[in-house]
Amino acid sequence: MSKPTYYITTPIYYPSNKLHIGHSYTTVAADAMARYKRLRGYDVMFLTGTDEHGQKIERRAQEDGVTPQAFVDNIVDWIKELWTTMDITYDKFIRTTDTEHKETVQKIFKALYDKGDIYKSEYAGMYCTPCETFFTEHQLVDGKCPDCGRPVERVKEESYFFKLSAYQDRLIKHIEENPEFIQPQTRQNEMLNNFLRPGLDDLCVSRTSFKWGVPVEFDPGHVVYVWIDALSNYISALGYLSHNDEAFKKYWPADVHLVGKEIVRFHTIIWPALLMALELPLPKQIFGHGWLVIDGGKMSKSKGNVVDPSILVSRYGSDAIRYFLLREIAFGQDGNFTNEALITRINSDLANDLGNLTSRTVAMIEKYFEGGVLPEVQEENEFDADIKSLVKTQIQKAEDNVEKLFFNNALEDIWVIIRRLNKYIDETMPWVLAKDEANKAKLAGVLYTLSEGLRIVSIMIEPFMPQTPEKIWAQIGVQRGELTAWDSIHTWGALPKAALAKKGENMFPRIDKEKELEILETANTPKTEIKEEVKQEVKEEPKEVKEADYITIDDFAKVELKIGEVIESARVPKSDKLLVSKIKLGEEVRQIVSGIAKYYSPEEFVGTKVVVVTNLKPVKLRGILSVGMVLCAADESGKLVAVGPLEDVVSGSEVR
Repeated sequence: MSKPTYYITTPIYYPSNKLHIGHSYTTVAADAMARYKRLRGYDVMFLTGTDEHGQKIERRAQEDGVTPQAFVDNIVDWIKELWTTMDITYDKFIRTTDTEHKETVQKIFKALYDKGDIYKSEYAGMYCTPCETFFTEHQLVDGKCPDCGRPVERVKEESYFFKLSAYQDRLIKHIEENPEFIQPQTRQNEMLNNFLRPGLDDLCVSRTSFKWGVPVEFDPGHVVYVWIDALSNYISALGYLSHNDEAFKKYWPADVHLVGKEIVRFHTIIWPALLMALELPLPKQIFGHGWLVIDGGKMSKSKGNVVDPSILVSRYGSDAIRYFLLREIAFGQDGNFTNEALITRINSDLANDLGNLTSRTVAMIEKYFEGGVLPEVQEENEFDADIKSLVKTQIQKAEDNVEKLFFNNALEDIWVIIRRLNKYIDETMPWVLAKDEANKAKLAGVLYTLSEGLRIVSIMIEPFMPQTPEKIWAQIGVQRGELTAWDSIHTWGALPKAALAKKGENMFPRIDKEKELEILETANTPKTEIKEEVKQEVKEEPKEVKEADYITIDDFAKVELKIGEVIESARVPKSDKLLVSKIKLGEEVRQIVSGIAKYYSPEEFVGTKVVVVTNLKPVKLRGILSVGMVLCAADESGKLVAVGPLEDVVSGSEVR
C-alpha cells in the first residue's frame, strides 16, 4: 500500500541580499511540518529555493562588476549553508535559473498565449524595482512605493498581459466555497475585500527594459516577468510539462504554500488564476504568516535591523533558535524579536523545564539504582493516573494544533506535560522514598514514569528540535527505532521496565542574561532609530457620566497590570469554586487563588495567558496565600471568562 503524500513549499527567496532570521522563520516552520508528516508516515515533498531573475539582480551584478549568474551563485551557496545550519531537510531546492524551470516557464507562457489568456499591449505607470511591482499613481505614498518606501520609476514599454480580470468571479467563488484555502481568516478577508471584490486589472507578465530573465520563446525581445517565472516554480519543480512528470502527478496539488503576509496577494490571486487558466487544480491551502519585527518594524537590511541567524545558532544551537521561532510567536501573527525574549525562553523553557527534567531524572536513577538500571519490580502511586490522563490529552491537542499549523500552541501542549512531570517530582519526593528500602519498588515506579514521560516528550519535540531527542534518548537508554516512532507515544509503558540511565551533557546551560545581551548587541547589525508614530487624536462626544463615576489617570496608574502565563493549576481542597495556580510573570512566579473552578478545569487553565493585578495586597483564601488577582469578565448569566491578550505576548509584559 502506497504512503499518503504531502507537498509543502516555502516562497523562493530573492537572493539580492543574504537572508536574515525573518526568512528562517518561514523555512523552519515548513521544515517542522515536513518532519512531522514524515514521522506520521507520509511521503513528503518539501520544496524551497531561490527566485533569481529580474532588473534588481541585473543592476546589482553590474554594480559589482560580475555577471548576474555569478552574482546569484555566490549568494545561493550561502543560503544552502544556512539551511544546513538550521537543520532544514528540504527534498528539492529549485533555482529559477535551472534549465528545466526555464523550459517549463516558456511552455506555460506559450500555452496561455495560444489560449488567448495572454495578449500584447503597452504598459505605462510607476514601477518599484526592489519590490518588482507596478503601482498606479494613487497607490503611491508620498510619491514612493507603498510597500518599501523607496523611490519608483516611471515606466513605459511594450508588454504582454495576462487576463487576470477574467478570473475574478471564479476566484471569489473558490475562496468562498473553500474557507480553508486562505489562512488565517484575516488574510482571506483582506484578499476578498481589498482586491477581488473592488475588481482586478489585467497583469503585466513580460518586460523589455532588461534582459536577465526567461526569454519569451516566440518574441525574444521580451523576458517573462516575475509572476509567471517565479510562481511557476511550484509545478516546474515537479516536472510539469517535462519529459518526466511523475512527481507532478504524485504530489500536485500542493497541500500548503507557506508564505509571508506581504506576498499573500500574489499567491492567492495571481497564482490560482494562472492555474485556472492552465486548467490545473489549485493548492489546498495558502497560509500567510506574520513578520518577525524589531521595535515594531519589519526586518530589513535597508533599515539596519536584521538579525543574522548564523550568529545565534553558533551561540545557542539550532534547536534553541528553532524552538524560539516556533514557540514565541503565534503562526499567522506578527511577533516581536528581541534578544532578551530569546534568552528568557532558553532559560525558562529549555534550561529550567526540559533540561532540568532530564538531568534530575537521569541523575536520580544513577544515584539510587546500581548501574543506572531500574528494577523490574515497580509500584505505581496516586499521581500516576493523572499523569497518564494528562499525557493522552496533550498528545491529542498537540497533534490537532500541528495539523492546523498552530506550532506555538502545539509546543505549549508539549510543555504542559514537561511542567507536569517536574511537578510530579516534587509531589512524589523520590529523595524521601530513597531513604527507606521498603519503598524501593515505589521509587522505581516514580523514576520509570519520569523516564517514560521523557521518551514521549522527546518524540513529540522532534519535528521542532531535531537534535535534542537524540540527546535525551542517549540518557534514558533508548535507540532510534520502534520506541522513537510517533505512533508509540499513544502507548504508555512502551519503555522497557529495566530502563538504563546514563547522565550526559547539560543540553541547555543557563545563560547569564546581562552578559549575553551585551555580546549580542555588538554581534548583530545595529538597529536604526525608528521614528515614533504620530497618532491623530480622535475626538468623541463623551457619554453622560456622573462626576462620582470618574477616576483620574493617576487613580488608574496605581493599578499594576501584567500578562501572566499559567504554568500550574489545581483545585483548592474542599472548595468547588477556587483554583490555586502558579502564574509566570516574566522571570517571577506568583501563586494566585481564583474563584473560577466552575468555569475552568486545572488542565484547561494551564497554558493560558491572563491579565494579572500584581500590586494587590496579598491575602489568604482557605488558608492559601494569594499574591495577586486574575482579571475576569462576567456575562449576563454570571459565567466568568479570564481576560487575556488578543495576540501572543511574552509573560511579564505590562498592560497599559
